[in-house]
This record gives sequence, structure tokens and C-alpha cells, in this order.
Amino acid sequence: MLTSRTKLSRLPKRGSHENEVIYPILDEAVFCHVSYSLDGQPFILPIAYCRIDDTIYIHGSVGSHFFRQLSEGVEVCVAVTLLDAMIMARSAFSHSVNYRSVVAFGKTRLVEDEAERWLALERITDHVFKGRWADCRLPNASEMKKTMVIAIPLEEASAKIRSGGVNDDLEDRELPYWAGVVPVSTVFGEPVADAGLEGQNAPDYLKR
Repeated sequence: MLTSRTKLSRLPKRGSHENEVIYPILDEAVFCHVSYSLDGQPFILPIAYCRIDDTIYIHGSVGSHFFRQLSEGVEVCVAVTLLDAMIMARSAFSHSVNYRSVVAFGKTRLVEDEAERWLALERITDHVFKGRWADCRLPNASEMKKTMVIAIPLEEASAKIRSGGVNDDLEDRELPYWAGVVPVSTVFGEPVADAGLEGQNAPDYLKR
């Protein structure tokens, strides 16, 4: 949604307020940064999350000062960034990166409904480790009691994307310095079994 907080002032042509652009970025990323301000002191936390429809869910310890503040219903800013490439220009000023990012603003909500809590925890787990929820011991009553789930609505959000190549100024294009694009990608390594499980094949969902 376009609001005064999500309106892009610099290079707005790179931005979007459409869910069709915002949601795929959120669904691809694994971690977000959640920030808020308390009595003039800013706080920020990188954390795993999931998106269910138009809501972001995060979870943490009930003993966490950060999460205790979130449980009170506070205004937060959520940021997600995917790095796609390094852009090396002939001039230092024109160096850049290709990225896809989302910034969202919203008021936190403590999730108290048990069905919603379980669904959020399942989706967070499977968002980070696809297929894992069905292949591990689920939280017991004690663990659920120690866990807080927070919902953040996606009512105010914008995406910003930089793609393409080098944007050197015309007068710099004849300079002899190398310029170009260095792609960046996340690559998963071969799974290493825990002690006592040597020789046991990793689950198929990890191989995928």
C-alpha cells in the first residue's frame, strides 16, 4: 500500500507497492530485520520469519526483552534484502549492487490463538527448512509455553529493485578500468550428518 511512510523519494521507478512484486521477495528471503524505538533508543533484530497471506510471523523467547516489547503492540519497521550481483563501474561513484528489497511498517500483534500459533511455527520452520516440520519432533507443551509468536500486518509495504548492468557516466566509458557485473548466489553445501548418524542418507528434501 502506498502511504507517506512507504512512498519512495529516490529513484521511485525502481519501486513498487504491488503485492505481486512484494510477496515473492518475502517468500524467497529467509531472514528479516525487525526494528522499533523505545524511549528514543532504537532496537533491531535479524530473525527468521514466514509470510502467511498478508501477515509476517516471527517467533522468539518469552524471556526476550525485544519480544516482550513487541507483545505490547508497537510500531515496527521490517526490512528484507536479497543480494543478486555486485556492479563494478569505472568510477568509484558509480559502483552499486543489484538487489531486491522490501520495507514494511506495521503494528505488532501477540498471537494468542493456539491454532494460529501452531500454523505460524510450522510455516516458519518450513520456510527456513522446506519439508522439515513433518520430519522432526514437534514442540511440546513446555516449549510452546516458552515461545512467543508475533504477527506483523503487511498493510504498508514497498519493494525496491535494482537490476541491470553498469551505469557509468558517458565521459567515464572510455577509461581503461575493468567494469562489469559479478553475480551473487546462495549455494547450499552437502549435508553433514550429526554424530552417531554417519552413513545415514540425508532426507530427500535436503537434496532438493
